[in-house]
Amino acid sequence: MVTLPPKPPTRRAVLGGLASAAGAFAAAAATPAAQAAGLRAGAAAAALPATHTLAPSGAWCWFGDPRAVHHRGRYRRTFVGYITSSGDIRVTQYDHDSGEYVTSTLDAGFEIDDHNTPSILIRHTGHVVVFWSGHQGPSMYYRRSVALEDVGRGWERTKEIPTNTEGGTGYTYPNPVELSAENNKLYLFWRGGNYNPTWSTTTGGDRWTDAATLVSVPGQRPYVKVASNDVDTIHFAFTEAHPRNLNTSIYHMYYRAGSLYRTDGSRIGPLSTAVTPAQATKVYDADAGGGKSWVHDIALDGRGRPVITFARFPTDTDHRYHYARWNGTAWEDRELTAAGGTIAEKPGEINYSGGITLDHTNPSVVLLSRRIGSVNEIERWTTTSGGTTWEREAVTADSTVTQVRPITPRGLDSGERLGILWMAGRYPSYTEYQTHIQATS
Repeated sequence: MVTLPPKPPTRRAVLGGLASAAGAFAAAAATPAAQAAGLRAGAAAAALPATHTLAPSGAWCWFGDPRAVHHRGRYRRTFVGYITSSGDIRVTQYDHDSGEYVTSTLDAGFEIDDHNTPSILIRHTGHVVVFWSGHQGPSMYYRRSVALEDVGRGWERTKEIPTNTEGGTGYTYPNPVELSAENNKLYLFWRGGNYNPTWSTTTGGDRWTDAATLVSVPGQRPYVKVASNDVDTIHFAFTEAHPRNLNTSIYHMYYRAGSLYRTDGSRIGPLSTAVTPAQATKVYDADAGGGKSWVHDIALDGRGRPVITFARFPTDTDHRYHYARWNGTAWEDRELTAAGGTIAEKPGEINYSGGITLDHTNPSVVLLSRRIGSVNEIERWTTTSGGTTWEREAVTADSTVTQVRPITPRGLDSGERLGILWMAGRYPSYTEYQTHIQATS
């Protein structure tokens, strides 16, 4: 266990206070945390929110979630998972009342690859459960905290998911969900041995059902994002493949009471039977001429309707961010902004956009990373018109290193302390990242 120093002074609790004086930001930008983030003081950055470094080394991919969770039980705490540049699987805990940070290492010296990001679930009991695996790893691991709502007092022994689909591609991208209406049943979704989205569920304790395929596209690897109301419904947004291999579209479906449904509520079939993309609802059609796509996030609005963000690629060097929402009768898909090209310095991953995600407490708020000048910067976009018009706020500006893959912890408003988290630093590749985790103050 590593205990970090106390938090730096908070200059703004929320992003709504963007009218602070330029001198206040100049002071913040002179701190080691700001220097580590690659931020420079200056007039253009005068109204930026204060930030600090949450983890001096850390990275994550965007298909394992939740990467960060906010929980209000006995304590108001936020838990952030990441993998360090030396391969340590870590979770940092922040107490919003005491201001204390505690960092715990679950597995030291694991495989160095940002696909191995841990995913966090707070069970109804209050235990913190963390899942992780290697990139196409031979096992899916998980550990439970000994104490409730606390990662600083030890973990139970490491356990493994005993089941996977047939095939040689192992385990990748854990996504855990707990449904209170199903007697707090735990579901786990991941990319399985057949390279397709896979799932299993607990029948009590650590007894897991046989792994089954969720979306079947033989010979391809669909990418899926997961969101839930944590009561009785799980939503999925996915592609039929990697955009490097096919002209990929975006699809949606949801689970409820044992069955899968299209967005309009028409039943597809039982969860136990794998679906094809053609059986789900097509949100974005790549064959209409707009270029291939890659899903980045899905969240539910106040009425339980899905909202999806994704990147579209007219060309591999021209990435465009999209915001799609279900209005009750149809999907409305709007382009937000050009994003630039890949964030990877080395060749091979030409479709690695900076990242566009949703505030899951209010998906009218979007967090994105786009190319401005020579590096990517983080911005917070807000709409009050369902995506027709937007207000834009800079979170970083005039940076000397790139700022990418922003997220908001599940259950935390993006305007609160730690409400926006992201990677800052150099990103040669997913196995050679030189980034740290930055947070708003």
